[in-house]
Amino acid sequence: MRVRITIQDLYRVLRIVRICTRHGLDEFVHALQPLRPYAFLFRLLPRKSGLELSRGERLTRALKELGPIFIKFGQVLSTRPDLIPQDISKHLAELQDQVEPFSTEQAMSIIESAFGASIDTHFKSFERESAAAASVAQVHYATLHDGTDVVIKLIRPDIRKTIDRDLALMWIIAKIAEVYWPQAKRFRPMELVADYQQTIHDELDLMREAASTSQFSVNFKDSTELYVPKIFWDLTSHEVMVMERIYGIPIRDVGMLVEAGIDLQKLAERGVEIFFTQALDHGFFHADMHPGNIFVLEDGRYCAVDFGIMGTLSTTDKRYLAENLLAFFNRDYRRVAEAHIIAGWVPPDTNVEHFESAIRTVCEPIFAKPISEISFGAFFLDLLRVARRFDMPLQPQLILLQKTIFNIEGLGRQLYPNLNLWTTAKPFLEKWTTEQFGPKSLLKTVRRELPYLVNHAPEIPGLFHQLLYKLKNEQVTITTRDREIQNLNRSVQQVYRVIIMIAFGMFILALLSLFPDIFTTIVSTRWGGIALFLGIVTIFLAINLKRPRE
Repeated sequence: MRVRITIQDLYRVLRIVRICTRHGLDEFVHALQPLRPYAFLFRLLPRKSGLELSRGERLTRALKELGPIFIKFGQVLSTRPDLIPQDISKHLAELQDQVEPFSTEQAMSIIESAFGASIDTHFKSFERESAAAASVAQVHYATLHDGTDVVIKLIRPDIRKTIDRDLALMWIIAKIAEVYWPQAKRFRPMELVADYQQTIHDELDLMREAASTSQFSVNFKDSTELYVPKIFWDLTSHEVMVMERIYGIPIRDVGMLVEAGIDLQKLAERGVEIFFTQALDHGFFHADMHPGNIFVLEDGRYCAVDFGIMGTLSTTDKRYLAENLLAFFNRDYRRVAEAHIIAGWVPPDTNVEHFESAIRTVCEPIFAKPISEISFGAFFLDLLRVARRFDMPLQPQLILLQKTIFNIEGLGRQLYPNLNLWTTAKPFLEKWTTEQFGPKSLLKTVRRELPYLVNHAPEIPGLFHQLLYKLKNEQVTITTRDREIQNLNRSVQQVYRVIIMIAFGMFILALLSLFPDIFTTIVSTRWGGIALFLGIVTIFLAINLKRPRE
């Protein structure tokens, strides 16, 4: 692999090397083979104090000196403990944007440019001093003409140029590392930069954040547990977002929560329930739920803000999560291994026994602790690490989920140290699994798929005839992979079950209409009614019985 570096790029790479060396991060610099011959020169550079600190603390200081975009990169690195050593990720997680706000004149210019009118046209008052300033955006408080207090979020001027410049530099460093760093396969520098690029580009579009906030509000409509601020769409663009200002107690201020009479145990348990509701019921979750983004209202409800980073889970993802956690609770490691293979997260030819043994090795030590101290986050992280050893491809949604689990778990135990995640989460997971695999789930599937089947039913005979004709004349070439075949097989089985259940229902209705007297006679007797009920249950189980894997 050839890497093209300009003189300007080389100067900036050397600046990064100089800053890393000043903070005693020689091990990272010398890890790149092209730089080793110049190690003696780096040792001549002046060093800063604090070299006795851990490497995680020194790396944090270096990123702060490199600037806001690198601080944001460090924050993204902290979300990948599956790749980054724990002593480093722990300190990177403490990184906070400490950026000078841009001028009020620039802020007002951005707002007026976005709305095509002066500030006074839309706002009764506007606080000139920023309420918060981060690497990507800045926040100001204001009041609408109807008296509504709002928050105005603004994208920094010219930030896209800075991000593109620093991203280009990060890609160069990552490519060099891929070629010359022996541990590149383990740490995946290209993957880390790709993660960062996706995250920071998502945060640059405030329309996207506003849409996520609105969707989250719909998902928790009329909720007694969580409140989501309102978005003012007529005052929102890609660079400016206006939302309702909320007044609540920061979740990290435990003293104020106690003074307000909030039940901390109930609050902690409610937080766990809210997380699983997002992940399993909605499949759409807030992926940046650190304490700075969560408040508690006077009535005890949570209030979340900053929906710039969101995660989504497909039906397969949700089933994977629920099955793994339930199997973990029951110490059924065979089921954990099978859940990975069925979901397609590891290759279908994975040796189940070896995979099960690896999972048992990382999980059993967890159960040596008291139940109240078992960490969902640690379990999920260890699970991802084991799966990666068995060639599990990167699943960005699971990485975001793992990060969110850590946040929720840490938050819950900060509020109530004796929080028992087992007793809080297990009933929720069992209920969700029952609903997903029980009769209610089947009825939902029928209602959802029936219009599609009815609309496309006339086309099926013609399409089937075309397929048979092409097969007969050897005009069909199958080039799919094993995993795709498995997914197709599951989809066909689901459609097959829906069709059979519809046919069975129509058959029962026909019998009722043709022989109403016989049906009434059967049901009127106790044993006849029981026999009819058992017969229907038997047919239902037979239809939904899983076939053995070929």
